[in-house]
Amino acid sequence: MNAIHESNLAVRKLTPTIGAEVFGVDLSKPVAPGDLARIKQALWENQVIFFRDQQLSPQQHMSLGKQFGSLHVHPVKRSRHPEHPELLVVHADANSTRATGESWHTDVSCDQAPPMASMLHLTEVPPVGGDTLWASMYAAYDALSASMKAFLEGLTAIHDGAKPWLNGLGVKPVDIAYSRTEHPVVTVHPETGRKILFVNSGFTTHIPQLNRGESDALLGFLYDHLAHPLFQCRFRWEQNSIAFWDNRCTQHHALWDYFPACRHGNRVTINGHAPTAADPARIAAQSPLAQAA
Repeated sequence: MNAIHESNLAVRKLTPTIGAEVFGVDLSKPVAPGDLARIKQALWENQVIFFRDQQLSPQQHMSLGKQFGSLHVHPVKRSRHPEHPELLVVHADANSTRATGESWHTDVSCDQAPPMASMLHLTEVPPVGGDTLWASMYAAYDALSASMKAFLEGLTAIHDGAKPWLNGLGVKPVDIAYSRTEHPVVTVHPETGRKILFVNSGFTTHIPQLNRGESDALLGFLYDHLAHPLFQCRFRWEQNSIAFWDNRCTQHHALWDYFPACRHGNRVTINGHAPTAADPARIAAQSPLAQAA
């Protein structure tokens, strides 16, 4: 007779819109099937979930990520863990001139199939500062007028992996193979069926159905809109905390307000699929790049 697994897992919401903390599970061990299902459900419902006091080796971190899907390898080789390419090293200290994730973005949205989710484990945190903010792109879409929603659902946007480097350094490093992809401006989440605003200032460059002035104006409006505090939660890191976010329906912004203190950890990222358009027929009819292909 199989032993019955008694779960201690509990979920506590951080805001009505986005974010929850999860208690009662040790992520250094294989997660029981029932708890794994509850964690997935908590992620779909809350978009980003947080765990405290989780001591993981790099191998345990990768094993944890693999319970949710295959692992993504980041295109920037210099950012990868020297022994485990599936781990992205997140580090800033007194010698840093910039920190990863300082603006609102969706991870690697320039890929044809952007990641499904990311899981960051910080092992060293500053004594104060270094919070990360997450924003719900469900809420950002829902808050738009019906007319704006209808307009956006016929548009696509170009996401370019070179943009963060051009913005931060003014040049493209020659040792990185950049993705440049066209995605719908409004997508549909495959698990929940909810519509999502899918543009971000980190990677989105322009909307090909509009001229440059119109595109810049619309994207500027959307970037301001999606950063509204009503759509956000804010997480105060502690040593050995984990943040696990649904990359398809959130954006995040890591605050670098702790210089010269150190913030260090590793991230695993879980592979996803190409975004699904809210109105595929209109996208196909109106996308210049899709027609050219």
